[in-house]
Amino acid sequence: MDEPLDSEAEGVGAPAWAAFGDLMAGVLGAFVLVLAAALVGQLDLATKLKAEVEQRQAEQARREALERALAGPLADGRITLIEGRIGISGAVLFAIGSDQLHADGRALIKSLAVPLRTYLAQRDEILMVSGFTDDRGLTTAKFADNWELSAHRALTVARALMAEGLPPDAVFAAAFGPQQPVASNDDAAGRALNRRVEIAPTPRPRRAAASAP
Repeated sequence: MDEPLDSEAEGVGAPAWAAFGDLMAGVLGAFVLVLAAALVGQLDLATKLKAEVEQRQAEQARREALERALAGPLADGRITLIEGRIGISGAVLFAIGSDQLHADGRALIKSLAVPLRTYLAQRDEILMVSGFTDDRGLTTAKFADNWELSAHRALTVARALMAEGLPPDAVFAAAFGPQQPVASNDDAAGRALNRRVEIAPTPRPRRAAASAP
């Protein structure tokens, strides 16, 4: 006569297999989460890299467009163009210690106005006109210091550009005085390089959204 099956013997391995199944499910779930996080991270990195490449390409295109617009003055050496900044020697524009444009300086500004106006019309940018000086004291009492002289020179160039047709809302002036020199102030040649005006296209500031009442 067959003996009855021992029900306790039949279920000996069931709890172990159940625990193992739970463990594997947990491991698989964790793996899926890690894989998903890695994929999201890769996508985010790829998006950032793409945006950075596009930004660099846009910047390069902007500089090349500016070079084409200013090909004439660049070719004859009347201006420099470094990293998108148009540099003009102070000696070309002004007498020492003065904020009044030379005739040649005014003619140069006039020659720059048309290509700059065309350039700005094609882009949502404005011009920052910056005045710089050397670090020597002034020989005239008209200005309090080099900061004031650089401010007046920047304003003079900005107003000359506006007189040649650039919109007033597309030009602003900035003064740096003897700060940010491009050469040593220990010799005359270096000081001449530091006395300069720079014109730099820059993105137009975005207007803040009107506050809700």
